[in-house]
Amino acid sequence: MSSELISILVLVVVFVIATTRSINMGALAFAAAFVVGELVADLDADGIFAGFPGDLFVVLVGVTYLFAIARANGTTDWLVHAAIRLVRGRVALIPWVMFAITGALTAIGAVSPAAVAIVAPIALSFASRYGISPLLMGAMVVHGAQAGGFSPISIYGSIVNGIVEREKLPGNELALFLASLFVNLAIAAVVFVLFGGLKLWAQGAVPLETGADADGPEGSGTGSSSSGTGKQGPAPEGTGTSPAPTTTAVVTRPDAPDDVRLTPARITTLVALVALVVAVLAFDLDAGLTAITLAVVLSAAWPEDSKKAVGQIAWPTVLVICGVLTYVGVLQEMGTITWAGEGVSDIGVPLLSAVLLCYIGAIVSAFASSVGIMGALIPLAVPFLAEGEIGAVGMVAAFAVSATVVDVSPFSTNGALVLAAAPDVDRERFFRQLMVYGGIVVATVPAVVWLVLVVPGWG
Repeated sequence: MSSELISILVLVVVFVIATTRSINMGALAFAAAFVVGELVADLDADGIFAGFPGDLFVVLVGVTYLFAIARANGTTDWLVHAAIRLVRGRVALIPWVMFAITGALTAIGAVSPAAVAIVAPIALSFASRYGISPLLMGAMVVHGAQAGGFSPISIYGSIVNGIVEREKLPGNELALFLASLFVNLAIAAVVFVLFGGLKLWAQGAVPLETGADADGPEGSGTGSSSSGTGKQGPAPEGTGTSPAPTTTAVVTRPDAPDDVRLTPARITTLVALVALVVAVLAFDLDAGLTAITLAVVLSAAWPEDSKKAVGQIAWPTVLVICGVLTYVGVLQEMGTITWAGEGVSDIGVPLLSAVLLCYIGAIVSAFASSVGIMGALIPLAVPFLAEGEIGAVGMVAAFAVSATVVDVSPFSTNGALVLAAAPDVDRERFFRQLMVYGGIVVATVPAVVWLVLVVPGWG
């Protein structure tokens, strides 16, 4: 049995054990990386740790730390109220607003994880407050980021178009962008319908309150979901909380409750969030390092608001993501990814090779860097694209979409950010929901884009 096949089988075993024995998958993956790296791949510790996602670790810790402070001092509650007013109380429009914002950010040049890191904590806080499924909101944020991810001036678009040009393949920048835009828009529409969007639409607008809820404490300054929200419908699935009673009226008072009033701490936190956006988009600074620096500044200024923030960082999630990606790094170091791709390209049936490459891109990208996978596997398609039996434009678009649409997986950067950003949820259950949803996307989308983009021979 080849070392590459052994490494794939070990990955399957890790998934099975983690699922059946309730052991943290990240810890298992670290152990597997050590065993396979030392005994099968003959890697030393440096070779094993080469795959440790240090940048992702800092992003997860830094962003969740910053937004934990924002939740503690009530800034996210203020943003929720502002969003409700923006759409005139129609909660059903908020997921689409988040979809559009992340899409716009990536289309103008933001890295997809950076856009998700900025938007997801706000979006998930809103979902928690108004009983929206966190899976619905998280998927809308991630698919929004991917919808704009292949514009001609975007990071993904520039990389893929550069690979196409370097390999001397026919290319169409607009076709690539539109393919990703419409596929993710269609998926978002399906997700919206399946996970409660129609019920949100049917309930209409929530009251735009100006005072405390009739059932809440006077002058509540906690910023909790009980203060003056007019919350309707059931709690989001997987939160472990009881359904909230439907509220049709809110008692108003002349004085605004604390969760809709700007305080010095909230104003400074808002400035910090804007600074994060500017630093990432305009100056190309690292989102994680920037976020953790801003969080430290806020902690120093208002220590009472941030005492519990470090404890609210999703450490089990960080362990899972970093462990699994370290093991995937071992697979890349020992050539397992390239071995699988070359085996597919040698089949000799172009259409079959095309769909298999789309599936390999989707499966591997669910656990590893989408950019890295596109850079590694698109060149493997060059031999049968050169034969002219398959349109290069359609194949590149199908592969690019397959390799990025699966970023809803909790093992990808975007999915991990969504998982870490969700407040007031049963994280294990939400993790499983994201994993199942990601699996469905992996199983279905590559076949659909292959049928639509590759089989007709576009380009």
